Amino acid sequence: MQKFTLTVLLSLFLTSSLLFASTGEEGSEEFKQSSELVSDRIIAVVNDRIILKSDVDREIAEYMQQMQMSNQRIQFDTSLWYEVLESIIDNYLLLEKAKMDSINVSDEMVDRQMDQRLRQLVQQAGSEQALEQAMGQSIVEIRAEHREQFREQIVAQQVRETIVRDVSITRPEVIEFFESIPRDSLPMIPEQVALSQIVKIPPPLQDAQEAAREKASQIRDSIVTHGESFEEMARRHSTGPAARNGGLLPMMPMSDLVSEYSAAAAALEPGEVSGVVRTSFGFHIIRLNRRVGDEIETNNILITIDDEGLDEESARNELEAIRDSVLNHNKSFSEMARKHSDDEFTRNMGGRILNRQTGERLLALNNLDSGLYRLALLLEEEGDISEPRSFNPDRDDKNRAFRIVRLDRHVPEHIANLDQDYERIKNIALQQKQMEKLAKTLERLRDEVYIEYKIDVPERYREPQPDYHDLEFEPETPVDTQ
Repeated sequence: MQKFTLTVLLSLFLTSSLLFASTGEEGSEEFKQSSELVSDRIIAVVNDRIILKSDVDREIAEYMQQMQMSNQRIQFDTSLWYEVLESIIDNYLLLEKAKMDSINVSDEMVDRQMDQRLRQLVQQAGSEQALEQAMGQSIVEIRAEHREQFREQIVAQQVRETIVRDVSITRPEVIEFFESIPRDSLPMIPEQVALSQIVKIPPPLQDAQEAAREKASQIRDSIVTHGESFEEMARRHSTGPAARNGGLLPMMPMSDLVSEYSAAAAALEPGEVSGVVRTSFGFHIIRLNRRVGDEIETNNILITIDDEGLDEESARNELEAIRDSVLNHNKSFSEMARKHSDDEFTRNMGGRILNRQTGERLLALNNLDSGLYRLALLLEEEGDISEPRSFNPDRDDKNRAFRIVRLDRHVPEHIANLDQDYERIKNIALQQKQMEKLAKTLERLRDEVYIEYKIDVPERYREPQPDYHDLEFEPETPVDTQ
């Protein structure tokens, strides 16, 4: 049923090979030419849902744009077009099952997850302007056009998770999976490292902090005393991500916001403007628009402290002292990380850096982000600790930080084996088992739900397809270390 052999499956996951071959711009151009050859038409029907040729073309175009933003090029060909069509059909089948099982998602969940996805796309593209240029639409237009499609994706994903939730795998099954792979087809595992870090965020200098607070106070006075438009002042002065929308933060649970912001907003009446509120992001002016239960809609003006107003020397000095305590005074690196690191993701794990997508401790050296890669190259022996180095943390509220990094383990390049790679192989075997159950469910749904093709589709494509948006066998992205 699935088009991945065991060997290909293992290679894709372990060696981070590309799901589709990368060939450059000609693939995109071929797709554009193909799209222009035939006028739009209905190509399939799933119950009361119709699928147009333009629906498939649009899905492929958006997918190729996302791959290009990730510096990956894919080749368009006929098989990709048919596979995307079948993937759309599969998605509609899952939506039909959601109806049967009464699975729904709230507007608030859609808004939250769409905001999160847009932030990821902005980060991937480099800026909001770069994303808008790549998509040919403003952020507001992207949100409006894709909102219902995004809702359907969330529903379909919830159905997928429900289907595979109870799938587990035993050690004998993992061994059987691995032993079914021909010895001469086992992939080469690239050089890997296990790293730990201690991070310090430079505190603001007192003068810079007071200047930011004073600016926020003056802006608030302009709004409250002199009648300036909150939205216009947000567009003009706010450094927050919602500035272009007049500082609007849509309805969301107060628990999704930092506690200082939530407390200040909760104390307001609708239409009221807060005083200057300090959070880890900077200084805020908040207007409460409406509140429903524990959810609020607000407008926000954020004034941040410029990087030049940070006390970088104190952060470097503290890390130097921690490094000396570990190297020369027998202090535990993990204990020092738990006590002193400012990174919330690695602090509670004693500074250990994990791949957030897979939870794995060993990281492929060539997939580390550039800053961490350069540090890792300088660490020659296990136990070596780097000098403090600056980097850009993956945090909305901070743009600059310092860290020391320890080499915990080094694994040279090797052929995949159960002793060194058991957890990875187990994950692949489990994912295959999950995909098999999902495929069987989709097969059954194809028998239960009305499907009509309006074009000739080769029989080999008329089967459940891997979800090209959510496959677990994508190349690893640069490791998220914050």
